[in-house]
Amino acid sequence: MVKITNNIKYIGVDDKDIDLFEGQYEVPNGISYNSYIILDEKIAIMDTVDMRRSEEWLSNLQRELNGRKPDYLVISHLEPDHGGTIGKLLQAYPDITLVGNAKTFSMLPNFFDVEGQEKLEAAEAGTLSLGEHTLQFFMAPMVHWPEVMVTYEQKEKVLFSADGFGKFGALDTEEEWTCEARRYYFNIVGKYGAPVQALLKKAAALDIAVICPLHGPILKENLGFYIDKYNTWSSYQPEDKGVFIAYASIHGNTAGAAHFLQEQLLQLGEEKVAITDLARDDMAEAVEDAFRYDRIVLAASSYDAGLFPPMEDFLLHLKAKMYQKRTVALVENGSWAPSAAKKMREYLESMKEITVLEPVVTIRSTVKKETKEQLQALAETIRQA
Repeated sequence: MVKITNNIKYIGVDDKDIDLFEGQYEVPNGISYNSYIILDEKIAIMDTVDMRRSEEWLSNLQRELNGRKPDYLVISHLEPDHGGTIGKLLQAYPDITLVGNAKTFSMLPNFFDVEGQEKLEAAEAGTLSLGEHTLQFFMAPMVHWPEVMVTYEQKEKVLFSADGFGKFGALDTEEEWTCEARRYYFNIVGKYGAPVQALLKKAAALDIAVICPLHGPILKENLGFYIDKYNTWSSYQPEDKGVFIAYASIHGNTAGAAHFLQEQLLQLGEEKVAITDLARDDMAEAVEDAFRYDRIVLAASSYDAGLFPPMEDFLLHLKAKMYQKRTVALVENGSWAPSAAKKMREYLESMKEITVLEPVVTIRSTVKKETKEQLQALAETIRQA
């Protein structure tokens, strides 16, 4: 059982059966839906869980209540993986008071019939006493829903951070936090760097001993490490010096060029050179690596006088997540009318602070001696950049 403090209990659940989180993200190690309960003179529940695990969650809740009735449900945001069981909770405990902000209550009828339900509207930095424990609320709009708020428990210095500091993977999964937290952040929260920065400034004024996110492990040690990661990610700064090669190849020739370029970069002394096949590999991981490294190579085939769709899909993802502040090299392939580089440039021009290296390498169908020489020269340019 997950232990937080003597009076703050974990009542969340793991979901190991889900195939795609939010209908699109592969989660080979599942996902946790975190929920908490604070036991005091008054009892507060901190969020519910996805309907997929509602019965298990209600059982956990009843175990910790031990015959008592909850007084408050604090709603950090209404996304169904956290708010999905609100309806069942209200059926079980109709006298409970819902705690949210004005935006929460304007959106709540979209999901549940709460007419006549007791509500307590939270204001910025407002407080709610449970007895020995005091909750303080801070608004965090667009991290990553418009009504998001986080809650700080003053006595035990616990920050209930909503989706902030979350990661993919069930709680019984033993894995390094950073990789799956990074993939989670950039694919789900990545567009909202400015709101995350605003929330970090609020958090900096708090004395935080524990961070309780809505997905992933409870964080109790070395909190500066996690906060520093979020500061880097939300300011769109590269996390590591290195090169990410993303290729989209029809018949394998562009793929061959991408792997040859990877070899050249490694021979030149580049320590980190990641590579992905956009037609086959996990798109969410490709987005993660694009944000992780300071340089990226886009290598794509021309297709229907435009761009091979896997690369176009990738660039649309990057644009949606506010990709910026990176150095990019381009490699295109076209047997009779190369068009890929032109289309890739068009996408890049819509992004902020993107530097495109020259010249572009153009492959005419297959990789030849002169193509390898151009790729070797491009590797030198990327290395110097």
